[in-house]
Amino acid sequence: MALSFVDYLAYIMVGFKGLLFLVAGIFLVSGIDDLVVDVIYFTRSIYRALFVWKRHRRMTEQELLAVPEQPIAVMVPAWNESAIIFSMVNNTIATLNYSNFHVFIGTYPNDLDTQREVARLRELHDNIHCIVCRDPGPTSKADCLNWVYWGIKDFEKANGFEFPIFVMEDAEDIIHPLALKLMNYLIPRKNMVQLPVVPFEPAHWYQLTRAHYMDEFAENHHKNMVIREVFGRGIPCAGVGCGFSREALEILSSDNEQHMVFKLGSLTEDYEMGMRLKAVGVERAIFVKFPIRRTVPRKSRLTGKTRQVEKDELVSIRNVFPATMKAAVRQKSRWIAGIALQGWENLRWEGDFLTKYVLFKDRKALLTSQVNMLGYLVILFVLGYYLVVWLHPDAYRYPPLVEQGSLLWHIIQVTTIFLFLRLAVRMYCVYRFYDLKRALLSVVNFVWANFVNFFATNRALFLFYQYLVTGKWIKWDHTQHAPPSEEELSAFRRRIGDMLVERRLINFTQLEEAIAEQKRSGRLLGDILMQKGLVSEDELVQTLGMQLRITTREIDPYQTPLELLRLLPRELAVRYSVFPVELKENRLILAAAALPHRDELSAIEQAVAMPVELCLTAKSSLSFSIQRGYERLEQGESDRPKLGELLLEKNLVTPETLREALKRQRKSYARLGDILLDEGMITVHELNSAFDQQVQNPGERLGEFLVRQGFLTDQQLERATKLQKTRFRALGDILSEMGAVTQETVTALLHEINQRRRRA
Repeated sequence: MALSFVDYLAYIMVGFKGLLFLVAGIFLVSGIDDLVVDVIYFTRSIYRALFVWKRHRRMTEQELLAVPEQPIAVMVPAWNESAIIFSMVNNTIATLNYSNFHVFIGTYPNDLDTQREVARLRELHDNIHCIVCRDPGPTSKADCLNWVYWGIKDFEKANGFEFPIFVMEDAEDIIHPLALKLMNYLIPRKNMVQLPVVPFEPAHWYQLTRAHYMDEFAENHHKNMVIREVFGRGIPCAGVGCGFSREALEILSSDNEQHMVFKLGSLTEDYEMGMRLKAVGVERAIFVKFPIRRTVPRKSRLTGKTRQVEKDELVSIRNVFPATMKAAVRQKSRWIAGIALQGWENLRWEGDFLTKYVLFKDRKALLTSQVNMLGYLVILFVLGYYLVVWLHPDAYRYPPLVEQGSLLWHIIQVTTIFLFLRLAVRMYCVYRFYDLKRALLSVVNFVWANFVNFFATNRALFLFYQYLVTGKWIKWDHTQHAPPSEEELSAFRRRIGDMLVERRLINFTQLEEAIAEQKRSGRLLGDILMQKGLVSEDELVQTLGMQLRITTREIDPYQTPLELLRLLPRELAVRYSVFPVELKENRLILAAAALPHRDELSAIEQAVAMPVELCLTAKSSLSFSIQRGYERLEQGESDRPKLGELLLEKNLVTPETLREALKRQRKSYARLGDILLDEGMITVHELNSAFDQQVQNPGERLGEFLVRQGFLTDQQLERATKLQKTRFRALGDILSEMGAVTQETVTALLHEINQRRRRA
């Protein structure tokens, strides 16, 4: 007798009920596992907040900076990283608040593009070293790191000293300025130190692939890694932001005849490091969450105004993760194959109960990622069933899949509670790492992450199957990285205030007072410090040059050739606050008081039809040069003598004395906008808004524009203009004050200049 559709559907429902039992049971076990970790974490957090932190003072940034620097070797494996290695390492050296370190970059003989970029870095920095692996790439990351380690040992022998600290990083990492300081503080008291990894936020909320990395790392590195440390059964190394003592690596290298620190063929050599250290008796591993209190600008979504707010900044590693499903699956399949499958093969299930438990947590993703998709399938079937019942109420009714009060009913209720707890905990972790907006979006990312992990797990199973069949190591499945944006590169750029403290130009108390003033007024920190007389403009410019790794120079508008001024129109010089100082190898060298944005540089290059290069100069010198330089261009060269030239002609001053006097004169020049801010006639927000609007009226003077737009009154403009003239000092007065000439001599020379002008 042939079975009808009703009969087939009945069998299908029986099958789905069994599937529902299986899925719900696995969800129940996984939920209990997660609940155990959550309870331990939050109990520990509450206990430490109530008892520990009240008795023990937290370490301060000053204490971190006070520890003498030990030599540190930074190990960077690089395969096919020519697109990013130069900018990333350059940025690292520019931002790190550490001087006693060397970077050893591992490359391959068949990757000449990356070697060329490393050679460019070596021309700029004497602490960059290129280690070329023996075999053509890609081999494995572990193989590359072994060659880097051996290269460091050769460097030590050649130079007669040893590195007590080794740090693992990747080419694409953006490292916190204090990361090496923290390693230096903890090692060798600790044998292994792991810092948090904090992925960058995607530009848009719908970039779910990149966003799901944020959520997973937030939960793992805010909660799960802390519990791994509590269990004391080995902290998994993340491969980046991980420091080791010399003792730890020497023990691992002596554990095999080849003296390899990293196990060849391992896809996640970093993960096994912590477990191997624990196995050979190397203790004292720590996962560190060390926040620094920072003041940062934040723009209001309602008013558009920018205000200064305080926030905790973790000493961590920032990273840009893949934005496409395909790239994410490739990357995560390597992680899963290494951690869950190779880890199973190499580490097995050895150890005590807690060790087996942490191994279970690392490997359960092999099952849960599959079951998650089965859960979605069951949900779709149930929804489809109820849709049919709703559309055809008179159709044959089947018994319910889940009877109220049954065992399955209670299991589903419990697992539903676990699901909401899971979402709540993840939202909390994301909120602690990012903000409320990202925490709310993590619910959407949670669903998408299940699909990414499903495909990644199945690809990992396929890769591992190939390895078992062929016996060949799985090659380095390199993730392509796009060059980071300027915003991402500057995420951890060393702050000017910290560098001024480091140079002992100001102290922490003065910095904190200036930051508080910055929060109130919105003005630049450097301007506030100069106004208080705590630093000079020269000291500020020199420190800014050190921060940005850009040369600083004095500029003189009277020595600038008019041909250079013709290359850059005055409107562009005023709009972007730059001044041409030199034409070098078909590149226009521009002086600026602050770095223009990339888009602004592109606009300048397009206007002048040649590449531009930047140098830094004092703001007062820049403003003076733009004003006087373009006045020269408009008036043309004149045969009339100038006071300085006449003084030199009559041998009344030396060229050195005149240069110093002219320098002082330039520094006495103040822009109208700065005077308005100093006198409290206008706010920073109003002035910036006026600058943005004035771009549409380049021919109109700033003061007239401010009055016309209602930012100032005529009386305020008149007062500010008088102050500007009063503050600007005449060259003769400066020379007289310096004792170079008398005031009578200056008066006589000015009279002579006027007579020559009339005769001309």
